[in-house]
Amino acid sequence: MKILNVNSSLSSGTGGGTAERTFQMSRFLAMEGNDCTVLTLDGGLDAARIEALKPARLVAIPLLWPRFHLPRMRWRTIKALVEEADIIHLMNHWGMLNSMVYWAARRARKPYVVCPAGALPLFGRSQLLKRLYNLLVGRAIVRYAAGWIAVTAAEFSQFESYGVPSERITVIPNGVSPDDFPAVDTAEFRRAKKLPDVPFILFMGRLSPIKGPDLLLQAFTSLQERIPDYHLVFAGPDEGMQAGLEDAARQAGIVERVHFLGLVGGRDKAAAYRAARLLAVPSRQEAMSIVVLEAGVCGVPAMLTDQCGFSEITAIDPGLETPATAEGIAAGLERLLLTPGLLERTAGELRELVMQKYTWPRIVGQYVKLYRTLLPTSAGP
Repeated sequence: MKILNVNSSLSSGTGGGTAERTFQMSRFLAMEGNDCTVLTLDGGLDAARIEALKPARLVAIPLLWPRFHLPRMRWRTIKALVEEADIIHLMNHWGMLNSMVYWAARRARKPYVVCPAGALPLFGRSQLLKRLYNLLVGRAIVRYAAGWIAVTAAEFSQFESYGVPSERITVIPNGVSPDDFPAVDTAEFRRAKKLPDVPFILFMGRLSPIKGPDLLLQAFTSLQERIPDYHLVFAGPDEGMQAGLEDAARQAGIVERVHFLGLVGGRDKAAAYRAARLLAVPSRQEAMSIVVLEAGVCGVPAMLTDQCGFSEITAIDPGLETPATAEGIAAGLERLLLTPGLLERTAGELRELVMQKYTWPRIVGQYVKLYRTLLPTSAGP
């Protein structure tokens, strides 16, 4: 089966969860013997990321305007990739690359699936441009797809607003590769990052309003006297919020307890999880948090908001999910950190849940099963 996966970004630094989902699903599809090609833009890619994608193949189009993920026109390249594919997988929703592949797929009469991963609502910046995009092509991309993939059932209403009934949607969750998070020397990591030998709460993700780092800092500030031994560590690229967060920490008198590591990857990412006492995910909106799965395979407990698309975690303990407010996050942190034995118990149960249901070798077969139902009988196995 020849599969073309499309996402405007494959960067581990700026691409977010959809980049990681595309990266992982592509390489595991290829490991299962499928001929998988990833079409993306070249922004933020490095040699290590490209090498790690193998055995999947990568085609990266030069990025013309990073702010709006505008590619340099490579119509012949896109047309050729679409024509040789059996099926096309469009990840995310907004972007010129998706629209170009859509037009090529319609002309070539190739089936394609869409997986917005929570991107369909008009949220965040550039809402006027998003409305225009939907008017010109966005709604058509969703409407004429051969298949629709949701990360969680919570996306059903988003698809329905585009005219797709819930019974036609296939749910395929995010996953994680345990081999990407080996046991590492956390003491060396602390020394390299100048982190003191004290317990810390970890934020892993982009410093962006949608991810809610300001909510977490407000919650931590309100608890500074209740959890005096704890520090707060932000690990992830800055998208314009770091200076404001640093200023807020300075004004609260806790600047020495708040640390900014920037982007971490590879062994450093594994070490950040394994050194943390707790992962906190304060997102205002998210399809399904990948970092919770990553923490889980590392044996680290996690707490997230009710906007993270992983309410299954409440079966472990209802307090692991909080409202997406500073007050709600503070209440959750206080209970978890001050209740004896609670962190250890929830860490073990989260790891068991992730290993049983959310590793990529288990998930990738769901894609293959869906693709096969959509392929014409003349396509390959």
